[in-house]
Amino acid sequence: MSDTCIPHHDRTTTFLTSFICIGMVISYLPQHLKIINAKSSEGFSPWFLLLGSTSSAAGMLNIIVMQWGIIKCCPSVGAGYCMESTAGIFQLFLQWFLFSFILVLYIIYYPPHLKYISVSLDDSINNGVAPRLVKTSVKSDNWRLSIILSWVVFIHLSLTIFITFLLLLTTPSYPSPAPSHSDAQIQIWATFLGVTSALLAALQYAPQLVHTYKSKLVGALSIKMMCIQSPGALLMVLSIALRPGTNWTTWLPYAVAGALQATLLTMCIFWHARQQKLGIDDFGRSLTWI
Repeated sequence: MSDTCIPHHDRTTTFLTSFICIGMVISYLPQHLKIINAKSSEGFSPWFLLLGSTSSAAGMLNIIVMQWGIIKCCPSVGAGYCMESTAGIFQLFLQWFLFSFILVLYIIYYPPHLKYISVSLDDSINNGVAPRLVKTSVKSDNWRLSIILSWVVFIHLSLTIFITFLLLLTTPSYPSPAPSHSDAQIQIWATFLGVTSALLAALQYAPQLVHTYKSKLVGALSIKMMCIQSPGALLMVLSIALRPGTNWTTWLPYAVAGALQATLLTMCIFWHARQQKLGIDDFGRSLTWI
């Protein structure tokens, strides 16, 4: 049994990871339920969802590569230690799944009246009636963009999974005490995934911040979710950093995302207070009509 496969029990890290996983599910529920209950995903930037989905996917695959040696030990150390030592992988998988599910809901509940272009037919000259709007079969720019970016997310996920496991499964010795050329390639790929995840996370909130600022509405964004997740980002970073085999490329994306999410939360709280003064809901509808 290699040094990597010697069981090292860390109850503190295991408890922290378990706590965060439960917290993530609880924190994402308000967002998922808000979209489903409102039957509208209006207010989200498709670029925000693209960058978030690809960033979390890259982060998830990064930790799989970094902890591949620990995964390979599972047959020799038993189910209990295997579950404990790979809990960090499950944590990032859960993060990816819960965020990507928002993208799925975004597409499902995209407002029907915003999917297609409407044109105004002015009949007032002939019969004196007011101009009427007629919906065409031409997709709106934002709906077309949303579909394209959803396909980009799917292709990115498929491609990165394929490359990751191609490298890992064709290098049986990885990780080895005497690193080979193949080991170096895998390390480069892991660093690429980590840095890419960090860059995407840094860019992720920019389009959403701009979109929310311009709309001056909270929309389908959940303030409850962000209130839980923003301070929880610190625990997320700590739990990942304490995991064996991880480095800064693994936890940096979540530190960056946490800081930017706190900025978005502040903006949404400000807009929510403004909405209350104007007597409108999160989607700009008058509260007197509800």
